[in-house]
Amino acid sequence: MRKIAIEEHFTTSALAHYSLPAAALFDPPQWDAARRHLLDFTDVRLPQMDEFGIDMEVLSLTAPGIQAETDTALATKRAAQANDFLAEITGKHPTRFSGFAALALQDPDGAAAELERAVTQLGLRGALINGHTHGEYLDAEKFWPMWERAEALGVPVYLHPANSYDVWHNLRGHEELIGPMWSWGVETATHALRILFGGVFDRFPGATLVLGHMGEGLPGILWRLDSRWDFLDQRGIRLAKPRPSDYIRDNMMITTSGVCAHAPLLGSLLALGADHIMFATDYPLESNHDAVRFIETAPISETDRAKICHLNAERLLRL
Repeated sequence: MRKIAIEEHFTTSALAHYSLPAAALFDPPQWDAARRHLLDFTDVRLPQMDEFGIDMEVLSLTAPGIQAETDTALATKRAAQANDFLAEITGKHPTRFSGFAALALQDPDGAAAELERAVTQLGLRGALINGHTHGEYLDAEKFWPMWERAEALGVPVYLHPANSYDVWHNLRGHEELIGPMWSWGVETATHALRILFGGVFDRFPGATLVLGHMGEGLPGILWRLDSRWDFLDQRGIRLAKPRPSDYIRDNMMITTSGVCAHAPLLGSLLALGADHIMFATDYPLESNHDAVRFIETAPISETDRAKICHLNAERLLRL
């Protein structure tokens, strides 16, 4: 069965230094191998794709990427360079690679313009944002130009984890919980809920947010979100739809990246339906072998497997 993996990472020698804070979270030999693979496209990546039956990867700049740059002009320059580089790679291998644009949200209007250039001129399929931009989250009004452009172009925004703006008090003394094992998922799910309760999807109803890692846990708590929204003080927030889960089902999609387990997949299918789930591996930080074996052996219908493996990505990204 055709497989399109849509959270697959890369870097360049000019951008690799942005990943040093994240690299500090990993076992050094593991990170050294991952870094080599992040810089590679044809020596290891393509042969692995062939070996395990991955037809296409949708590439994105690894975390924290452009969001880590403190100089706005330099962030804008490097985002454009990253997108030009990615377009060159996808142009050389158009049947094997596609890509998501990096955006310098340090300049929201410039980021909207770069998204349009990346989609209409470079052929990229949307944008991937690595968490917050210096403590500012995508529910803020200043980022509406980016949402407006994404909606107009009909392309998704993929929200990928990165380190939190500061270290939560309850993590101090247990720094092993910082990063992809725990805090990144909580941080990213919270960011997504800020976008929802911030009214972004009411203002831009055609916008699509993509969450990796089986939806960062959100599919499992939809009932509780709805129940407690009715019960608690809503603090003056007025949403157009009656339940938070309506937005998660209407405006969000999730991927299987980094969660190669059947139980959360089946739970997500029950919560969201097969039309809202896409295959991803999180390469090179996760195993292509494990991801492919997981989806090929999942106890689901072949119709649902086809949607998850390639049909939903083809529809969303117009591949």
